[in-house]
Amino acid sequence: MNGKGRPRGFDKAEALRRAMEVFWTRGFQGASMAELTAAMGLNAPSVYAAFGDKVALFRAAMALYNETDGAGIWDGIETAPTARDAVAGMLRASVEAFTCGEAPRGCMVVLSALQSESPHPEICDDLKAMRLRNIDLLERRFERARNDGELPNGSDCRAIAVYVTTLQHGMSIQARDGANRETLSAVVDCAMAGWDAMIAASQLNGGDTRRQ
Repeated sequence: MNGKGRPRGFDKAEALRRAMEVFWTRGFQGASMAELTAAMGLNAPSVYAAFGDKVALFRAAMALYNETDGAGIWDGIETAPTARDAVAGMLRASVEAFTCGEAPRGCMVVLSALQSESPHPEICDDLKAMRLRNIDLLERRFERARNDGELPNGSDCRAIAVYVTTLQHGMSIQARDGANRETLSAVVDCAMAGWDAMIAASQLNGGDTRRQ
């Protein structure tokens, strides 16, 4: 593979994984077509023919991330016996995913975030929607816990969900900056040690944070 054309019988799945790793490391805006084509071993016309434009390639790479490296982090939210167990399991699964292997590290959904003035607002919207879906998933789980009596009636489930996802996003950035598994595990330990205080604080919030 000389990188100057589309090799006969090229491995499309492997090429997409290489593109995913570039986007994961550089973000959508930071990844140039030159970097992408070099990593994929294809020229630009071949990439366009196989995957479409850069936006389509990024969306395919993001779908691959969600099916592979990013999979499993959120799987236990609905099935965990308690809301506390759901959060602890998600955060510990995040630690494993964010520190697995050499590089890239952290969460591709978080680290690929674009500025709002990006010339590609559709990518901003895609990434925002993914992040909001995770908040919604947690909120529903906390509402179920509140209905079951596990959480107090006055608990602000949206605020708790936003807090937990904010913590996870910060862990992703720390992982990108080189934090190891032990450091991130200690962050999770601290968060879970303060679970009861956080729930109590959410009751004092007094307001609907859904639209904030």
